[in-house]
Amino acid sequence: MRLRALLDTDALGLKLLCGEDELERGVRGVMTTDLRDPSRYLSGGELVLTGLAWRRDAADSEPFVRILAQAGVAAVAAGTAELGDVPDDLVVACARHRLPLFAVHESVAFATITEHVVRQVSGERAGDLAAVVDRHRRMMTSGPAGGGPEVVLDLLGSDLDLRAWLLSPTGRLIAGSKAAGAREAEPALPADVCARLAAEQLAASRSGRPGPHRVALGQTTYSLFPVRGGGRSAPTSRDVRETVLSDWVLAVEADAGDWAGERLDLLHGVTQLIAVERDRRDAARTVRRRLAQEVLELVQTGAAPAEIAARLRVAAPVLLPGLGTAPHWQVVVARVDWDGGEVDGGPVAQALLEEILVDPASTGPEHSDRIAVAHTGDEAIALVPLPSVTGGHDDSGTGIHADALLASVRDPLTAGLGDDGRLTLGVSAAVHSAEGLRGALEEARHARRVAAARQGRVCAAGHQELASHVLLLPFVPDDVRRAFTARLLDPLRDYDRRHRAELIPTLEAFLDCDGSWTRCASRLHLHVNTLRYRVGRIEQLTGRDLSRLEDKLDFFLALRMS
Repeated sequence: MRLRALLDTDALGLKLLCGEDELERGVRGVMTTDLRDPSRYLSGGELVLTGLAWRRDAADSEPFVRILAQAGVAAVAAGTAELGDVPDDLVVACARHRLPLFAVHESVAFATITEHVVRQVSGERAGDLAAVVDRHRRMMTSGPAGGGPEVVLDLLGSDLDLRAWLLSPTGRLIAGSKAAGAREAEPALPADVCARLAAEQLAASRSGRPGPHRVALGQTTYSLFPVRGGGRSAPTSRDVRETVLSDWVLAVEADAGDWAGERLDLLHGVTQLIAVERDRRDAARTVRRRLAQEVLELVQTGAAPAEIAARLRVAAPVLLPGLGTAPHWQVVVARVDWDGGEVDGGPVAQALLEEILVDPASTGPEHSDRIAVAHTGDEAIALVPLPSVTGGHDDSGTGIHADALLASVRDPLTAGLGDDGRLTLGVSAAVHSAEGLRGALEEARHARRVAAARQGRVCAAGHQELASHVLLLPFVPDDVRRAFTARLLDPLRDYDRRHRAELIPTLEAFLDCDGSWTRCASRLHLHVNTLRYRVGRIEQLTGRDLSRLEDKLDFFLALRMS
């Protein structure tokens, strides 16, 4: 705002004492001080309010005014409550340094002036920023990208003094703002805070609560604004489950519940502006998706390895620019299932897998720049290149590991899936050529089915876990499992209840000791003859022979399924 506007506001009780030619100066803020040297707290453009407690005699006015002028303040307003009148020496000093000076009537509190200036400056800044946002929107919708979401967040920092961060649905930090006057972006939010904010936004979106959503973490309050893709500025009639796992979130360190409608409208405009840039960058996935779809179709239709290898050679430079040798590949299969089956889970899983496979420690809006993801039916299938390792490839030590894949994103995704959704993933081993790609796809699919047999909303399994036949047990139908275990174990349980014979613990220990009489007797603290008596009773009750491998295996499986 301008100094002239302050003078024209009768409620402020200001009287101009000098500086009439400087009334077009702009005011950026207010500072109240009675320090003799307040320079460390000044950044320029302030209206300085003072009660003159710093003045002991006439000689103090000149150095005080010189400090203010060098700091670039807009004007000085001196209260008359202490001295009755503003001293002439202060008027002379201000006139010498061309610094406008106002007298504040004793009936007007400094707080009244401060509140008025802050309200006016904030409103004007919001209007200026809204114009900038609108200009950027027009530029970005009609031409090349204008610098990305960082530019928009920097505007929030410089023009509205708002600290803001852009997060992915998994809680990955995409961009951060600069504070007013800062040269670098704000320090990154801790990973646990990012994950918590993302989870809160996803949970709020699933519940249908209107935004912005306010979250208090410790002493800090954040307001969360969704950034929706596809040009959507607000929820539509589409099922929220189609998009909730792909929306970004703008986290602002402020309580939006205290904001005027104009500022809320401005922040919604900011999210729309970011969404334009996000849609533009998401379009870059199209090439990678098409490559993945072509390779997948070749693999599933049984194409010759040479044909698949040719497509992989095309994909490698796109996914790993500058790579000198053909990489190894891993396959990741994901599926999102919603109760009722009304929502197509394939596209949801595809967008989500593209985000999950990005290193959670990386920042920036570029998505999955080394990952190609296709979807077929309800499945999303990712083709992930791994650079070749000189001197051999260690499948167990490189690439993607299922146990770590979801560690940092489990909480946000669980919140987004709510009570009616599940995400399951399977990860293959690395393959060294096109010949192994079909096997890797089947391996990843089987691992995903193993993950689906587990408890929880978000589950993953890797190729390492497929080596044990124990993982086949969850796929045995419940009625078959119950009949099998009852036939073998119920006679032993009944006998144990009647005689306290501990046949079931004895059977478990005997199998765990690989049928060794000596080791099993030692473990159970029994004489070998006592152990032989118990094993004989087990065989008599069940009609099985524990010296035979087949019967040992049946007992082992029955115990695991019980």
